[in-house]
Amino acid sequence: MNPTAASGGDDDDRAAADALYRELLDRIGESNPQPRLEPTRRALELLGDPQNSAPVITIAGTNGKTSTSRMIESLLRASGLKPGLLTSPHLVRVNERIMIDGEPIDDAALVRGGDDIRPYLLMTDAELTANGEPPLTFFEALTVLAFACFADAPVDVIVLEVGMGGEWDSTNVADAQVAVFCPIDLDHQARLGNTIGEIARTKSGIIKPGASVVTAMQTIEALDEIRARAGQFEAEVAIEMQDFALESTTVAVGGQLLDIRGRAGRYEGVFLPLYGDHQAQNAIVAVAAVETFLGAGTRPLDGDVLAEGLGQATSPGRLQLVGIEPTVLVDAAHNPHGARALASALQEYFDFDELALVVGILADKDAHGILAELAPVAARFVVTRSSSERAIAADELDETVAELGVPHTVVDDVEDALREARGWAAESPRRAVVVAGSITLVGDVIALADAEDWKQQ
Repeated sequence: MNPTAASGGDDDDRAAADALYRELLDRIGESNPQPRLEPTRRALELLGDPQNSAPVITIAGTNGKTSTSRMIESLLRASGLKPGLLTSPHLVRVNERIMIDGEPIDDAALVRGGDDIRPYLLMTDAELTANGEPPLTFFEALTVLAFACFADAPVDVIVLEVGMGGEWDSTNVADAQVAVFCPIDLDHQARLGNTIGEIARTKSGIIKPGASVVTAMQTIEALDEIRARAGQFEAEVAIEMQDFALESTTVAVGGQLLDIRGRAGRYEGVFLPLYGDHQAQNAIVAVAAVETFLGAGTRPLDGDVLAEGLGQATSPGRLQLVGIEPTVLVDAAHNPHGARALASALQEYFDFDELALVVGILADKDAHGILAELAPVAARFVVTRSSSERAIAADELDETVAELGVPHTVVDDVEDALREARGWAAESPRRAVVVAGSITLVGDVIALADAEDWKQQ
């Protein structure tokens, strides 16, 4: 993404938006979420409950949440609605997290929202501190900001990507009409539980009375938890392979062609400009979710709506082309499940002879699991460290890489690491560079690619 794409073009507004982001960063960071909802509810109550200003679709899961959320948003927009979309994290600028009608919120609107909520955040902070509790966190404050901006726009529907977990994630202050589940796997075990069942139990907390549920294929443990929670509220559950399915996918120029059996209709030859079977699965979950939201799963989507909604879907940082001559792809795979999907897509959708994998991973992630999934497609690893304070030191990560028997080098600086990898790839027309392992690393590389205009080289 172009770093200036989220800006309204006014330097003063941009400076004010950046100052607002720094103000939010002074709060407890996203790596330390508080398992609570009441503080967010309190701040929103003081604001007049903007989370109730439009119906809500909430998306939880381990992998595919952002892509699925963006496809749902695109389909809703193609249907003639004006959606608001909250995703996390961002790649380059915080504006990317709050999308209104298909575009990152402009700087002026973001600053206006920050000015509106500031007094109420401070009031809530004061109440929390008086009770011996930590003040609102970065993500709690950001959630409040997003709801305020959506109400101010206003939007017709709010699409929420859960930050972490579900039950106590601050997005869960909103009661979703449709609760959507992407595949659930092991991640954030220290926060969510050590088994898929425990993690699914936490994530299923987004199911509220009156909600409809749409879920991707899950393990038996995860599906049992989702069904149990849905049963408490007599919520209808639509399950992939049972109520909707991907019938086929065919590699196409720039993406793939899908045959989809939706909840309410069958859709043939739908173009999706994204690579990988995992993106095809995300697409069918998105279609089922929108069928559920717009027609309770009984009314097919219009063919033109489907073609436009999926045909214009984007997923920045997910197998995104950021450079040519040599080809540089970035992918935010940051757990073994995501790395496995990336490796599969690289083998099925691309025809390179050799790949250099530039990797950087955060300390709270399963580094060995990620690297082991990527090793079969790597001709070599270039080990580096992203700008995140939580990133594993390159030398330390290299010790894990060394166990895999793939040629590797250590280049601590990201810019130098990309220079080495691109130089190697440029030696042969059938080589490419893939950057993976951390969303922060992908953001660093996107910014670098934009600054040096790699697509013009």
